[in-house]
Amino acid sequence: MSEHAVLHRPPAPPAPAVAETDEAAARRELRRQVADLERRLSDVVLSAFPFGAVDGPPAAAGALRRSPTAGARLLGLGELEALRDDLAERLREAQQQLGALGAAQERARERLERMLRDPARHGFARLANAELGEGGCGVWQVRPRLGLVGMLAGWWEVKLSSGCPRST
Repeated sequence: MSEHAVLHRPPAPPAPAVAETDEAAARRELRRQVADLERRLSDVVLSAFPFGAVDGPPAAAGALRRSPTAGARLLGLGELEALRDDLAERLREAQQQLGALGAAQERARERLERMLRDPARHGFARLANAELGEGGCGVWQVRPRLGLVGMLAGWWEVKLSSGCPRST
């Protein structure tokens, strides 16, 4: 083979086309991950509503700082990764808060069960429906039957208040 044949090889395909394809695939995957994290975060926030609060502000609120006069723009890979990481952290924190809320409500339900089983041991105890994760303004109260006479005689009962106080 001569030297001329070696010098006239067809040129290799340009590398930027492959890089652009890889970047587009990475952007699609990051957008899919961001959408999944936003959906999961909204599910956690809705699970706690209205009986508790977990932090779940809109995704772009804290992740990307930009001028209010800036128009719409395409996020770079780094910005998409930062957004994804921020959402993942907020989801983890919201799940922890929801778990703590559930545990507190479970403890409140157990306390109500103890109050109902043995009212005399829980004299004058109060437990709001909101602590149980239930709606309404009701409050469970351990009270003596027949007032002072019932208190002295050890006659205790658990009552649920009728609801919200009247507005004046």
